[in-house]
Amino acid sequence: MNAIAHHPLRGAALALAIGLAAGCAGLPDQRLADEAMARGDIATAQANYQALATLGYTDAQIGLADMQAASGDSAAQAKAEKLYRDAAETSPRARARLGKWLAAKPGASDAEHREAEQLLNRAFDEGEDSALVPLIVLYLQYPQAWPGVNPQQRIDQWRAQGLPQADLAQIILYRTQGTYNQHLGEIEQVCQRWLTRMDVCWMELATVYQVQGDADKQKAHLDRLRAAHKAGRVPPERVESVAQVLADADLGKPDPQTAQALLGELAPSYPAAWVDLAKLQYDYPELGDVDQMLDYLKKAQDAAQPRAELLLGRLYYDGKWMPQDPQKAEQHLLKAAASEPQAHYYLGQIYRRGFLGKVYPQKAADHLLIAARAGQASADMALAQLWSQGRGVQPNRVNAYVFGTLAQRQQIPQAGDLMSELQPQLQPAELSQAQQLLKREEQARGANWQATVSLMQNEQEQESL
Repeated sequence: MNAIAHHPLRGAALALAIGLAAGCAGLPDQRLADEAMARGDIATAQANYQALATLGYTDAQIGLADMQAASGDSAAQAKAEKLYRDAAETSPRARARLGKWLAAKPGASDAEHREAEQLLNRAFDEGEDSALVPLIVLYLQYPQAWPGVNPQQRIDQWRAQGLPQADLAQIILYRTQGTYNQHLGEIEQVCQRWLTRMDVCWMELATVYQVQGDADKQKAHLDRLRAAHKAGRVPPERVESVAQVLADADLGKPDPQTAQALLGELAPSYPAAWVDLAKLQYDYPELGDVDQMLDYLKKAQDAAQPRAELLLGRLYYDGKWMPQDPQKAEQHLLKAAASEPQAHYYLGQIYRRGFLGKVYPQKAADHLLIAARAGQASADMALAQLWSQGRGVQPNRVNAYVFGTLAQRQQIPQAGDLMSELQPQLQPAELSQAQQLLKREEQARGANWQATVSLMQNEQEQESL
């Protein structure tokens, strides 16, 4: 519910002010904030959300909190939680957001997980269908907390009620179980049915056709997507996600040229696509030269896109497109780190490997742990190597065992060899300590974090329902 509905006089006054001051750039506007957020104009969105949130408008509080929760900065996330809590006093939508945040919050306590479930259930009972998917993901991520809950049975009950979000939850369950490709026909049928009501289905259908290698269906789907986006029925971030599907070599034969064309159409009005174009070229060098890539990134920087700093950091880190420069890499990565967890991985590697002239073990451990807990499997491997190799730091077999085990579970190739070397060296007391630390780290991440962390980060609210 829009917050203006809670304050009819304030809403009328604001509407009158907008009518009298049309074109006044200084007037805070929820619509402008939402549109700016959709096109990736973070500064404009934040300025408008902040002004309206200060006046107590619930939707603006939620919008501002969403931005802060996604920032990766702990102080900003604490502010986001407070905003959610303030708005949750009157708004089912805010209760759903708060529940989702507590479910995904790094290091959340059992009590916070219980509160998340209560909030999500309450919001769902109040008609906020967007609470359904985070609730299912919470059950999947922490099954030990709700041993009596069968996610599949819950989904079956909700699907029987004809809820679109229940179908989305089923698709997420297939992804979590690793059975997505066994249900392509069902997913296609479901998403064709809900395409006009759940925009995530544009991405799911593109994925189905890409896995099937059905070029004709994919072309028709993309033609329909372009028309829907042009008509304003599909947000630009959904077109962006479809382009990413087309470029994903893990989903069948990639089509980077079509992905590039889609993103090129999107970028002038959606600055985040400039970074996508640069990243696409990074992965597929045949699409252009380094000058073109840097031009994309310059446009993204001008639009205050943190991912541009991340990719520039990578360019200077690995020396693939230009001479390696660890100092410049560090500068760009530090700018990106507040909102891009992957930046912490590269910073950790710079400090671990001594790229700046010497090893900084504490900095390396701090950054790598942030990246690992955000789902970066390679960061677990780097942490295991940090503690096992003893380069610039006292070797610690217990820590190496913990992170080596986590890397091995995520099928990092080198992890098996490392664990084969480590295990015979551990004394019984060390092994017991390592297992206790491993359990604590698993609890910090959630028992099934590997399968669900990306789902929690990427699941989009379908608020048009």
